Amino acid sequence: MLGTTAALVGRGIALSGRDSVTHLLPREQEKLMIVVAADLARRRQARGLKLNFTEAVALISYELIEGARDGRTVAELMSYGTTLLGRGDVMEGVPEMIHDVQIEATFPEGTKHVTVHDPIR
Repeated sequence: MLGTTAALVGRGIALSGRDSVTHLLPREQEKLMIVVAADLARRRQARGLKLNFTEAVALISYELIEGARDGRTVAELMSYGTTLLGRGDVMEGVPEMIHDVQIEATFPEGTKHVTVHDPIR
């Protein structure tokens, strides 16, 4: 982003452009970190690398958050979350480390919690 700077402000991050300042709350910062981590995971996957724990959780979380924004239901996302990664996509031991992925997502009708049990099969 040209002409944009970021600074830590209290418990949030302030992004400033030419004519405005946007303050990101901790929840928004967390979502932004998920996007960055999921992007990194996808890039590593594209290079043929297996994902570690953090990358796998970020990728699943990102897809669930975006699915909610696209209008999928909680039930659809709970099912969809189990199809995103298989055992061959992650490092050894990672499936056993991830029992649940829980996110808070914004749906058209409001914010809801989504839990995917045993997402890597």
